[in-house]
Amino acid sequence: MIRRVLDGLYLFAGYAAGGFLVAIFLLMMVMSVGREVGLNLPAGDDIASWCMAAMAFLGLAHTFKRGDMIRVGLLLERLTGRARQLAELFALAVAAAFALYFTGYAVGMTWDSYRFGDMAQGVLAIPLWIPQTGFALGLAILGLALLDELVRVARGLKPSYEKDRPTSPDELVERIASGESL
Repeated sequence: MIRRVLDGLYLFAGYAAGGFLVAIFLLMMVMSVGREVGLNLPAGDDIASWCMAAMAFLGLAHTFKRGDMIRVGLLLERLTGRARQLAELFALAVAAAFALYFTGYAVGMTWDSYRFGDMAQGVLAIPLWIPQTGFALGLAILGLALLDELVRVARGLKPSYEKDRPTSPDELVERIASGESL
């Protein structure tokens, strides 16, 4: 039950990031075409930048869990057995600690913006906590995903982000051609 809820949360965050990407595209197209026909969207740049931040942070957990986040595994790939598990646990614990540390500050900043009634300084004066929520929520979901993986690896299971190696050159070429990470 909890596994389905967590996986659903990561998937939802990925879809939300995709939705913000589409919003950025639409905004940029309206602004580009609008210049040609005399339509001005004064706060378009502000909205696009807020969507960009939400997209980037909300997409982190989904990208991490799917194994598509860039990782340097030079050391881990050389280890096997218990040594690899311990190194993986250490890496996950450090990553989770950093993510949760930054989550605390992001949530605190968002809460302070709400509490003090901070407003955006651009053309569109909206409460700052609204665009900051995507940033804080994305970091919180990433922290949860890292803790989820930490527990998974501590239980002796293979990390969900770890993909099987290609078994043949043809499979390697097929993965690369399809855009799948290795």
